[in-house]
Amino acid sequence: MHGRLSITQQQATLECFDPDKYTLRPQVTIQDIFQAVQSESVTQGVVPFENSTNGSVVYTLDLFADRDDEYPDLCVTGEAYLNVHHFLLGYDLGEVAPPFSPPPSDAVSSTPSVAPRSRCVRPVQHVQRVYSHPQAFGQCELFLSTYLKGVERHEVSSTSRAAELVSQDATKASAAISSEIAAKIRGLDVLAKGIEDRADNTTRFLVLKKRSGTTNDAIESVRTPRRKTLVSFTIDQSPPGALADALTVFSKHGLNLTSINSRPTRQKPWNYVFFVEFQEGSTYTPGTIPAALGDLRTVAKEWRWLGTWADTLKR
Repeated sequence: MHGRLSITQQQATLECFDPDKYTLRPQVTIQDIFQAVQSESVTQGVVPFENSTNGSVVYTLDLFADRDDEYPDLCVTGEAYLNVHHFLLGYDLGEVAPPFSPPPSDAVSSTPSVAPRSRCVRPVQHVQRVYSHPQAFGQCELFLSTYLKGVERHEVSSTSRAAELVSQDATKASAAISSEIAAKIRGLDVLAKGIEDRADNTTRFLVLKKRSGTTNDAIESVRTPRRKTLVSFTIDQSPPGALADALTVFSKHGLNLTSINSRPTRQKPWNYVFFVEFQEGSTYTPGTIPAALGDLRTVAKEWRWLGTWADTLKR
């Protein structure tokens, strides 16, 4: 899992693995997790994949793109959904915080038209810098634009690292978007609670494992309805309709596309690696996914199966 013990990855990992049966080994970066699973220094890894408010975790997609073929044996074997609530952590200097008053309707202002969900519980006028992970910044934009507009933002590797840096700041002029647990661990004050833009803010994590055996065997070992599959592929982007031809493969086999992403190939400008996640229907049908991948092979320049797993989304 990614980060120190106070961040959301630990909670997601505990959703997937019993700590009485597994030893948890936090890693510094998401790339470290990919490397650890590929090298078999750990048996499985948990990485953030997308957030319901801020979208895909681009760094994870870049690692799945695997442009240098560093992780040829990794595949996704499961998923976990975690409700994420952010806290503004820092130092209470005992100042009096004036209530937030939006400008009159006829004023020219870039103040958000939608009010943030929460207010500061302690003063923040002294805050000159805010540390956090890029995803956390994106999930708390309304709060930041309202209460900390113009304050410097510093991106770090994790929300727990942000809390650690603030705890070391002798000037006490910095704050972190992190967790309530991190506040207790680092001895910081909670300046605001629940600062995420949406109450249903949720991050999806994927479980990685080094595969053995054939792709078809791995696919058919998941014998559940509504199973999900992730694939990546590149196409010749010159012919009209090339991408449409690739996507048609999935509808032909009755597979529902649930997400589409792309990242640059870094081989030629404006050429992309496409990521498609698709899902079967309510009935498990052996052979459907291998058949679709066989057809994808005929229209894609390169492709890779990245995993098939059971759907755990509660609807």
